[in-house]
Amino acid sequence: MKRHVRDSFFVVGEGVLEFDDKGEATTRQPSTAEELRRFRFSRLGPKGPRTDEALREALALAMTPGREVAQPDSENPAVPAGFTYLGQFVDHDLTMDRTESQLGQDVNIDDLMQGRSPALDLDSVYGRGPRDKDDQIFYAEDGVKLKMGTTTALGPGFPPFEGFDLPRRGGTAGTPADRRAPLIPDPRNDENLVIAQTHLAFIRFHNRVVDELALTGLTGDRLFRAAKELVVRHYQWMLKTDFLPRIVDPAIVDDVFTNGRRFFEVPGRHYGRDNTPTMPIEFSVASYRLGHSMIREEYEWNRVFNSPAGLAGTLFLLFVFTGTAGNFDPTSQAPEDLDDVNRGELFTLPSNWIADFRRLYDFTEADRDDLVPPAESGGGNVTKRVDTLLVNPLRGLPAGTFGGRGTQFPEIQRNLAFRNLTRANMMELATGQQIAELFGAEPLTAEQILTGNGGANLDSLTEEQKAELAEATPLWFYVLREAEFNNGLMGPVGGRITAEVFHRAMEGSRISIVRSPYWRPTLGPDSSTFRMVDLMLFAFEGKADLLNPLGDS
Repeated sequence: MKRHVRDSFFVVGEGVLEFDDKGEATTRQPSTAEELRRFRFSRLGPKGPRTDEALREALALAMTPGREVAQPDSENPAVPAGFTYLGQFVDHDLTMDRTESQLGQDVNIDDLMQGRSPALDLDSVYGRGPRDKDDQIFYAEDGVKLKMGTTTALGPGFPPFEGFDLPRRGGTAGTPADRRAPLIPDPRNDENLVIAQTHLAFIRFHNRVVDELALTGLTGDRLFRAAKELVVRHYQWMLKTDFLPRIVDPAIVDDVFTNGRRFFEVPGRHYGRDNTPTMPIEFSVASYRLGHSMIREEYEWNRVFNSPAGLAGTLFLLFVFTGTAGNFDPTSQAPEDLDDVNRGELFTLPSNWIADFRRLYDFTEADRDDLVPPAESGGGNVTKRVDTLLVNPLRGLPAGTFGGRGTQFPEIQRNLAFRNLTRANMMELATGQQIAELFGAEPLTAEQILTGNGGANLDSLTEEQKAELAEATPLWFYVLREAEFNNGLMGPVGGRITAEVFHRAMEGSRISIVRSPYWRPTLGPDSSTFRMVDLMLFAFEGKADLLNPLGDS
């Protein structure tokens, strides 16, 4: 199974950046043709100084404080919680390497270049399509629709629900982990239950578009290609007009999509005629890891799992009920329990864990007041503000979330903040100050970096560590501090990187609204509107019993 995280990076013009057997960062030239065909990263800014391990550990622990430390209320009421995991879904779409299973095989040059370049084309959902012999397993018998799975019944009130779990390998052969494995192109989308249910929503969206287009007489491959094109264009429109302005200063988004990119692969200056994008490591390893600070510790999940009922959907439980990071075993109590891939007797999602999407998105945005969850059952969820604080469970990740099952590793490596800082250190990532200078942006002051604005408290750092941090701030920490002073929105450094990469990825996709500037959505309320709530309403036919199949009682 594909590992959830990437521990080595092929950076164009530099080579393969990775850790050696002793945990030291190294750079080497690709040694095989296969390595030359890997996903392509690039470097937007200069190399930065290393951050020593003691500072990385101290900073990570300050960003993920213990439960005994009182934390400021940092919820963002403007952003429903579903957008956190939509962001993770988008990350997997951007970074999926479609040539991974083709290494050593002959592929045409267009497929090769597109497959190892970042694109916003839903290849994490479609793979290489129903005509590919390896990816046919993701598709229904008609070769047009995508498969869906059935949940496990739990007795009265919780029958099996067809179409409410990801499709899974099943069968009676292999290990329990093999039987739980999701039949989707990117197993990372079964790493937590929210992203798994989000992926399922996109499967439903595609299948619903297929049904609509079939009414026009299209069949077979023509129907599939038409459906995919319509789905991808609406997806890109939603990202541009709904998702990005919720996490990036809207003025930056508008500038990039109106006036074009200023720094990353500027047309005519930074890339050639093949139009294949790269992904800057400053985006992958720093600015787009903003979503980690948006994660809640627990969620009002459905009528069964909510705080008034005494058991909300904790972050840990949302790992448990997946096939990639979890084991579907409700007796699991700690991350170490999830390291046992063969634990548990369930092989599909239990019916009582189906998402109530009314709690993850605000359907009043689409004037659907009938799709508001009852307040007495916990109501809906919003994201945590983008800042330098991560919720405590991210201090101790299950090993399955980072490909660590069956291995020995220091406990600090379970800390998500430490992993982020260490990966950036491996790649000699530019500091926040270096990128601010590159962009001509006013840098944060030393006081802003060390004191923040309702984020991580750095009093536990030594004076020497504070001085080092203020002078050369790791880019990920910098962009989160920047957001603290911008009402939780990514600002001149983090926002600019993020918006320009999204623009470039859309421009370089085979299906592209950037290269088709006159295209307008047809599946929303009007010709200029298509939001995530519109996608969900279309995918689930606007029906409450599909968006929330367990009901309210």
